[in-house]
Amino acid sequence: MLIKVTTERLSLSALTVEDADFIQELVNTKGWLQFIGDRNIHSKEDAISYINKINATPDFYYWVVRLIDTFESIGIISFIKRDYLEHCDIGFAFLPQYAGKGYAYEAAREILSIISSKPEHSIVVATTLPNNVSSIKLLAKLGFHFDKEIEVGCEKLYVYSNAANKI
Repeated sequence: MLIKVTTERLSLSALTVEDADFIQELVNTKGWLQFIGDRNIHSKEDAISYINKINATPDFYYWVVRLIDTFESIGIISFIKRDYLEHCDIGFAFLPQYAGKGYAYEAAREILSIISSKPEHSIVVATTLPNNVSSIKLLAKLGFHFDKEIEVGCEKLYVYSNAANKI
């Protein structure tokens, strides 16, 4: 999978253990805890273990999104094949101070343009909690449409697809 990608304002590179401090901060933000879930990462060591687990899992790809001008880490884009989904799932999470500035759209659009050019990824899905209005708006802007509601564990998720017709 891709290692490094750049856009007009952003640099995206594969998640490494050098990103541990950033990951510890990101996964403990209100938005992450509310919409993704508590990963129990409370130290740099926890973050390193989390990163190593992600990087050791086949079909899990995470890119750290950085501002080109300062190289500050501001978010992540993920591309994951989940057992309960037929197609790979794109995800995104950004520090709250970078929300609403178009960074998530810019980064996700770039990853989607590269990934969806591969025949095996011509259809990409995204899941979100029904009350995650910001993610739903971003998915619509990226060209995704609501496909269905599923239940994973005890949690209801909305599934969105970039397919021209519902899957």
